[in-house]
Amino acid sequence: EEPSSPLTPYFDDSTNVVNVTVQFGATAVLHCRVSELTDKTTVSWLRRQEGQLRLVSVGLDIYSGDSRFAVALLEPNDWTLTLTSTLTTDEGLYECQVSSHPPLVYTLYLQVVVPELVIWDERGIPIRNKFYNAGSTIELKCSISKVPKPHHFILWKHGTSILNYDVTRGGISVKTDMLADGVKSRLYIANVGALDSGNYTCSLQDVAETSVSVHVLNGETPAAMQHGGSSCQFPHTLRLLVLLICSLTLNSR
Repeated sequence: EEPSSPLTPYFDDSTNVVNVTVQFGATAVLHCRVSELTDKTTVSWLRRQEGQLRLVSVGLDIYSGDSRFAVALLEPNDWTLTLTSTLTTDEGLYECQVSSHPPLVYTLYLQVVVPELVIWDERGIPIRNKFYNAGSTIELKCSISKVPKPHHFILWKHGTSILNYDVTRGGISVKTDMLADGVKSRLYIANVGALDSGNYTCSLQDVAETSVSVHVLNGETPAAMQHGGSSCQFPHTLRLLVLLICSLTLNSR
């Protein structure tokens, strides 16, 4: 009887480089499926960083000082590396290596996507400040791009109050559309008054957010409400004092 040939490990996925996309702050899961693995071969995870390979794990043991890493063997043959609370600095190449002869290398590229949030007014102009007359309707639009699926829930807040579930004030409407390239959400608040002034925040759960400052005018003009720069006006008494000083200076010459 002829001796059986030794097992030769191989990766189930023959793709040269696999791209894995994860949202900023989420957990990245990197899969490495190895078949025909023997007792004499081990699976290691490494990260290519600054031109060097840094050891992350050997078998089920973590050798990285970063406590966010974990490794598990998902039956029957999936050596899975997880990285929690991903940062933009985690982006790059990761290698799954099998200690065969010659060694087998399976490469993955981790991309960490940071969502981009912009608040627009009813005219489609991006804003950070917005003035409304008392009794009018606030209309704010929040566009969120670079959002991997599944989409997270969009929240609108006035200060610390969540508006999506506000049933006390009345006149509040939130409409959100999940699109192929992101999310668009619209906030409407009818018959606004002074209490509706303040910061309005559009947030992608706890991942990212952006805000706009809303001012409700009750007969004032926007320039009169602003402070600093050319919008400042000298009080009447101060102007008289300046004129008096100038007059005394001229008379003394």
